[in-house]
Amino acid sequence: MALKRLSIEQLLGLNKFVVDDEEAHILLDKECCRSCITRPCTAACPAGCYKAEKGEVNFDYAGCLECGTCRVVCPLSDRAIVWRYPRGGFGIQFRYG
Repeated sequence: MALKRLSIEQLLGLNKFVVDDEEAHILLDKECCRSCITRPCTAACPAGCYKAEKGEVNFDYAGCLECGTCRVVCPLSDRAIVWRYPRGGFGIQFRYG
């Protein structure tokens, strides 16, 4: 009996996201991101929150796993990414299927 491998969408669907519409926990400096050639955040983010579109990096914090991968892989993270924990009661709540 083989186990079926779940897609990233199915795995993320197990989690609950409480989105803070008033205060994003990650802010990008679009000017810094524009100067980045490799844009590793678009490939490294396990939730796929970073997208390169029309010459700039866009970010949607609503599905963020709060893992910090973006800060680790970003060559300009000291200037490009302002990351802080979500306010109390907001963010991801991990659930195991």
